[in-house]
Amino acid sequence: MTGTTETASVKAAAGAATAPAPAPAPRPARLWRGVTPWLFLLAPLALLIVFTYAPIANMIAYSFTDWDGVSPELRWTGAENYAELFTRPELFEVFWVSGYYLAASVVQIVAALYFATILSFNVRFRNFFKGVLFFPYLINGVAIGFVFLYFFQDGGTLDSVLGLLGVQTDRAWLGTPASANTSLAAVSVWRYLGLNFVLFLGAIQSIPGELYEAAELDGANRWHQFRHIIAPGIKPVLSLTVILSISGSLSVFEIPYIMTGGATGTETFVIQTVKLAFQFNKTGLASAAAIVLLLIVLAVTWVQRRLASDDKVDLV
Repeated sequence: MTGTTETASVKAAAGAATAPAPAPAPRPARLWRGVTPWLFLLAPLALLIVFTYAPIANMIAYSFTDWDGVSPELRWTGAENYAELFTRPELFEVFWVSGYYLAASVVQIVAALYFATILSFNVRFRNFFKGVLFFPYLINGVAIGFVFLYFFQDGGTLDSVLGLLGVQTDRAWLGTPASANTSLAAVSVWRYLGLNFVLFLGAIQSIPGELYEAAELDGANRWHQFRHIIAPGIKPVLSLTVILSISGSLSVFEIPYIMTGGATGTETFVIQTVKLAFQFNKTGLASAAAIVLLLIVLAVTWVQRRLASDDKVDLV
């Protein structure tokens, strides 16, 4: 009986070996399989081209003209707009204002990393605190600007709270460049803290829990776990947040535009560009300024990526 079974198995194997290979799919079917993914990408690619790349191409074209944003006629001026930008240093002096937001972004990253680390462990009411930290990022920037405009005004909420604590102040929080930029940068920290917090929290929670258990068995405390497990594990996300913070500091717009309109030394490069386009009707010059800002952000990002490698760290 055993010999019969083995003979049948040998014949079956020989038959399978000599069986002809399955015929390839017809060419229309193979062509359809190749086209199908592009059909799913057609709509998002069309939206990306229409609302991103086409406006960028138009902006580049406008930067070489003297268009005022209203006239149907365009006059080609070559690189005159770029020459004007780089021969007027006052147009770049507004980048000093970005220093306040850059310093605030450091505070923001440190605070977000601290809260994300604490709330990644099993602490009481952690879901409540997660919601509290992320909620400001969900609020519209215009609404935040108007709320804090009343918060910082003379005799407003901040002065009232300080008065209850026995601190009397007659400071105009938005009256001098230093205090105004510091106040606006603080509002920026409050608003965007939740975004960095969520990024860090997701990265920390993606680290295998077995590493924490092994570290605890070896006697590691929370600081050791952060230094040797969390910090290396979130390095790519930390690099991303640094890039976002630097680019955001260079292109601040919403909060200072709503709260001060760029007055009192709070004008940023983006606010200045908007004024060139819509207040002084120099759309060509404003387009050139926008292109220069884009190139600066790309250059800073490239330098940051070269200096801080984001190679994946294998913790297991």
